[in-house]
Amino acid sequence: MNDAAPAPTPAPAPRRARVRAPELIGRGGWINTGGKDLKLADFRGRVLILDFWTFCCVNCLHVLDELRELEEKHRDTLVIVGVHSPKFVHEAEHQAVVDAVERYEVHHPVLDDPELATWKQYAVRAWPTLVVIDPEGYVVAQHAGEGHANAIRTLVEELEAEHEAKGTLRRGDGPYVAPEPVATDLRFPGKAVLLPSGNLLVSDTTRHQLVELAADGETVVRRIGEGVFREPQGLALLPDGKVVVADTVNHALRVLDPETGAIELVAGTGKQWWQGSPTSGPALEVDLSSPWDVAWWQGKVWIAMAGVHQIWTYDPESGTVEVAAGTTNEGLVDGPAAEAWFAQPSGLAATEDRLWIADSETSAVRWIDTDRVVHTAVGTGLFDFGHRDGEAGQALLQHPLGVTALPDGSVAISDTYNHALRRFDPATGEVSTLATDLREPSDAVLVDGDIVVVESARHRLTRLRLPEEAVQVEAVAHRTRREATEVAPGRLRLDVVFQAPTGQKLDERYGPSTRLLVSSTPPELLLGGAGTGTDLFRELELGPEVTEGVLHVSAMAASCDDDPANEYPACHVHQQDWGVPVKVTETGVSRLPLILAGLDG
Repeated sequence: MNDAAPAPTPAPAPRRARVRAPELIGRGGWINTGGKDLKLADFRGRVLILDFWTFCCVNCLHVLDELRELEEKHRDTLVIVGVHSPKFVHEAEHQAVVDAVERYEVHHPVLDDPELATWKQYAVRAWPTLVVIDPEGYVVAQHAGEGHANAIRTLVEELEAEHEAKGTLRRGDGPYVAPEPVATDLRFPGKAVLLPSGNLLVSDTTRHQLVELAADGETVVRRIGEGVFREPQGLALLPDGKVVVADTVNHALRVLDPETGAIELVAGTGKQWWQGSPTSGPALEVDLSSPWDVAWWQGKVWIAMAGVHQIWTYDPESGTVEVAAGTTNEGLVDGPAAEAWFAQPSGLAATEDRLWIADSETSAVRWIDTDRVVHTAVGTGLFDFGHRDGEAGQALLQHPLGVTALPDGSVAISDTYNHALRRFDPATGEVSTLATDLREPSDAVLVDGDIVVVESARHRLTRLRLPEEAVQVEAVAHRTRREATEVAPGRLRLDVVFQAPTGQKLDERYGPSTRLLVSSTPPELLLGGAGTGTDLFRELELGPEVTEGVLHVSAMAASCDDDPANEYPACHVHQQDWGVPVKVTETGVSRLPLILAGLDG
């Protein structure tokens, strides 16, 4: 007989307080709604996903592609709303957002929020961020970065079932209204190359084709590659007269024979590269990530791999690819190629002794020398940009996408968000402006002593004479303005919040499945806690002499299906980079949570 008192029944875990989703507000108004202004109440009864994005951000473009299948499969219960939250000044222009929505084939409503009003209401800290709202108008999850499609698909299916049973799910058509199509020969062209015939080959990006134009740059000779390419960008002429094409959204390289029209896949599997995937090997067996431009240099095809902030090479002779420069960390760090940081390299141009690079997110022009050392000509980092000429150390660009080597050893810069053609002269160290009033120039090519500019947002090529003197422009300097987080001096606890999706767990069978990298600008902001580790938390020590700066945080977590019977469970990588402006004050917080997936408890 046991006379012990019965054990008390454990109390149920307290339910998380439900948070009502804030209203959607944005001074720019709504796009893709047929002119109708929408409110949060218009989405009641539907699962709502807010996609906080900005059109300069390649990771945001990856998420747009990740969501397409989900959007189509659940079109009668799910509404996706893009909340456009600009980083650069140009991205706050309403017409630029309208153009980007068409350029990237966004088929859902978009709220233009140039003042980041809704961004602040939802306490968003990074591009891209996804917020899931249930049919009753409550926030149920937040995900930053890429790789969350599987988790969100599971959550959407759970919410559908739950609210179908409660009677709070409303099925039907969504609020998306397609814009009227516009007839032009080109639609948001990306890059161009001069063919041996004297004709021009252009990547007609939004129409997923290449277009050959006659020497006048206007007359269409033929269209190439329908059904083959997805948003092609960079083009480079090979020594044998063929053209290598950066097939950007297909994560591949293809080679076109202009004589026969034949197209051959030469690199990429069609899948996007993720951390842990091979970085070298047979070209058709290695994943790539949004190759944006290509150039022939030193006997190889060099690739601006925008999706992972690196430069790769493809060797046609051996049929192999490999990383040539960059660590995948996003930022501006010079030095030996293996240690350098890039930020969405998007344009390449080769001379005998230099490979020029348009490093778009740092608003920089950089180069690699023949010893594989990376240098910066113009630009200082992720947050400084503008339109300022003069000595290169203080000159400013705004998200350049293209570089073109000029005969005198200087380089022309397609300064995309300044709508200008700029020039950097290594001999003098000076930056000047060659032309203005170009609409989002993304590339330029020399033709008979003139320069032909790809005016992407005017859907045309524009021929200019290279001026002998620079155009005078009023200097403008900008800095990305996001509200700084006030933190207390001394020790700061950094927590990256990650909750594995339903039915998954962190898989530690082959070692740690999480990674955290922390650094700061200026470096003196952190007295301790910088560096790489495997825990998703870190005790940081702030330097006493610095009162404001930016914390750079990069996090990755891999979760796998939680099924003991499955020897080879499906795994998914979730990753995000944050740049968090901080201000040190006595009344600031001592804990900084960053949400990778889930909600902060």
